[in-house]
Amino acid sequence: MVKIRLKRMGMKKRPFYRIVVANSTSPRDGRDIDQIGYYDPMTDPATVKIDADKARMWLQRGAQPSDTAADLLRKQGLLEDKKAAAGAVSSGG
Repeated sequence: MVKIRLKRMGMKKRPFYRIVVANSTSPRDGRDIDQIGYYDPMTDPATVKIDADKARMWLQRGAQPSDTAADLLRKQGLLEDKKAAAGAVSSGG
């Protein structure tokens, strides 16, 4: 299964994350298929940069985002809210 997740980079006590597409069996900081952005929590406010075209392409191909990656994608407007999606499904009746 292909996942969209964070890959930890940076020095000790100074984390910096790349948002990558990787096989779910690969280690967290191991080999990735594609890099779609980065997340720097050390800046104020936190810096998030995601290539929207690549993210949409991988989501359409069936890549499953991790919880943190999904939150970042939602904040960038690339993934719809869980509540909105659940409301749209349940209100169809």
